Amino acid sequence: MTSAKRPRARALTGALATLGLSVGMVMTTGASPASAVTWPTANGSQGVSSTIAVSGTKDYGMQRLYGTGDLGSGSQDEDQGPILELADGAVLKNVILGAPAADGVHCKGSCTLQNVWWEDVGEDAATFKGKASGSVYTVTGGGAKEASDKVFQFNGAGTLNVSNFSVKNFGTFVRSCGNCSTQYKRTINLNTIEVNWKGGRIAGINTNYGDSATLRNITVIGDSSKKIIPCQKYIGNNSGAEPSSNGSGPDSTYCKYATSDVTYR
Repeated sequence: MTSAKRPRARALTGALATLGLSVGMVMTTGASPASAVTWPTANGSQGVSSTIAVSGTKDYGMQRLYGTGDLGSGSQDEDQGPILELADGAVLKNVILGAPAADGVHCKGSCTLQNVWWEDVGEDAATFKGKASGSVYTVTGGGAKEASDKVFQFNGAGTLNVSNFSVKNFGTFVRSCGNCSTQYKRTINLNTIEVNWKGGRIAGINTNYGDSATLRNITVIGDSSKKIIPCQKYIGNNSGAEPSSNGSGPDSTYCKYATSDVTYR
């Protein structure tokens, strides 16, 4: 489909990874990063040839999962299966998705992704697919890089909250689906995000469906020319056509942030 802030804690990073915690998870909101996050080291690797269904809480203890067989093409083809599919209410913790990563993680309803890292995003890192307006998708800690298109694909209804997260080399960080056959009003909240060049857009939303994106404590590293767009507006559709753009920049209705919410380093 169409489409952190981090305190200086390098001396602690290895210990945090061992404990299954990201640097971002011990941050205080509003803290200023001194440098880019250090990525965790995997505690072993496991090939995955067919989608793993997750319900309840699953803690992988910082193990790396990567696709094999039908999940091992490493392409950008649509309709790939995910490595992990989370049932409504499931919690996924402390896992690294290596390459190839297929279509990453799918959430069928509300879900929590805690300290999840994508080393080389496949089609998308995670796709949120709940149909209820009250669905809540929470991403805390972790990071993703090498996403030639999108990192988080928001196809369903509800609210997506992402905090204490690092992203690098991406097309769009969070995209409200621009041409899904069923469309919804979607709410995106991004707080304490470390954005590393290069990238295209931090958030993409559809104004005609009432979407909104709130950005707080965003730190952009290495984009001295300010080419990354914090919030891109689109006119979405349900026909499968490529959506047209509808401006960008802060306002009080759709792209909810002030220039002071985005810091460049």
